[in-house]
Amino acid sequence: MTDIWTMQSREEEIEYCKQHGIDLPFSADNSYSRDRNLWHISHEGLELEDPANEPNYDHLLVLGVTPQKAPDKETSVTMTFEKGVPTSINGQKMKVSEIITELNKLGGENGIGIVDIVENRVVGMKSRGVYETPGGTILMEAHQQLEELVLDRATLEVKKDMGNKFAQIVYEGKWFTPLREAIQAFVESTQEYVTGEVKFKLYKGNIIKAGTTSPYSLYSESLASFTTGDLYDHHDADGFITLFGLPLKVRAMKMAEAEKNQNK
Repeated sequence: MTDIWTMQSREEEIEYCKQHGIDLPFSADNSYSRDRNLWHISHEGLELEDPANEPNYDHLLVLGVTPQKAPDKETSVTMTFEKGVPTSINGQKMKVSEIITELNKLGGENGIGIVDIVENRVVGMKSRGVYETPGGTILMEAHQQLEELVLDRATLEVKKDMGNKFAQIVYEGKWFTPLREAIQAFVESTQEYVTGEVKFKLYKGNIIKAGTTSPYSLYSESLASFTTGDLYDHHDADGFITLFGLPLKVRAMKMAEAEKNQNK
């Protein structure tokens, strides 16, 4: 006959382990519910169960330190990407898994990627947790830094929407679905020219841009300059502004007309 699990709390579980000679690597006052993988570690339970409580970061953190305890000096990082995939850190080529591991180390040391969040679970309840994602936070920021230079405005806007939808699909465990495959195909097509070098500095929880280059950059200094160039005449903006603002102008006129008629 199979025993029915009757324990209702973490304290009861810890006591059960003690009674059966199971040594745990933590005490009752540090018995957070934790999930860890290459990408991050999550913390739930204890004081975090009440959103009114401040997290006990001195007790809590595993991958790094708070920004307040990070070194009072910058850590410079240079990364390269090929077709959206990270390939090296500070000139050293690595596998993606090795890059994430190294970024976890660098980010953890500099207080990067600590998030305190109340999330909406799939089953309907709200759950409060603290996440440490130092490497993932840096990688996402560096990748976005390069995409800003390479992707056109419309594609970048849609990709942000698709990225949020993709995250939701993965969060809900719907990896083996046609929708996930379709969104991934779109994202992969956007990465064809996301190749280049990204520089940034890590400092007390901040990721500070320090320059981006790409052979596929869409940035034109002659167009962006305050000096009028051959491809862009500042006077061209007059007609554009008139047409772009026309719907708002027409609406304001019609609203004023309607208000005038009501007051007759």
